[in-house]
Amino acid sequence: MRRDVFQAIADPNRRAIINLLAHERLTPNGVAEHFDISRPAISKHIKILTECGLIIVKQQGRERYCEASFKALGEVSDWIEPYRQFWEAKLDSLGDYLKQIQTTKSKKDGSKK
Repeated sequence: MRRDVFQAIADPNRRAIINLLAHERLTPNGVAEHFDISRPAISKHIKILTECGLIIVKQQGRERYCEASFKALGEVSDWIEPYRQFWEAKLDSLGDYLKQIQTTKSKKDGSKK
């Protein structure tokens, strides 16, 4: 079954695995050492992350190493971008409004003296 990146990042353990692998390459056992869940559960998370393209597992001699791959997160970024622009515009408007209120208040306070 092909999963999408949104399903992958929905789980906090998988987000933690991505964060861990963003800083260093690790074997699956190395990943498992950082978590209080079973090794088979970690293997399942790694499989899901691999299916979604968020990590790459490379064979190096007898060891398998996992490393983060952030290309798939572009899909999440693309989805979020319109919302980011919307809220950025709203917060900019709020900032302008607050400056306007402060300016008006300062002028009133100045004219009272």
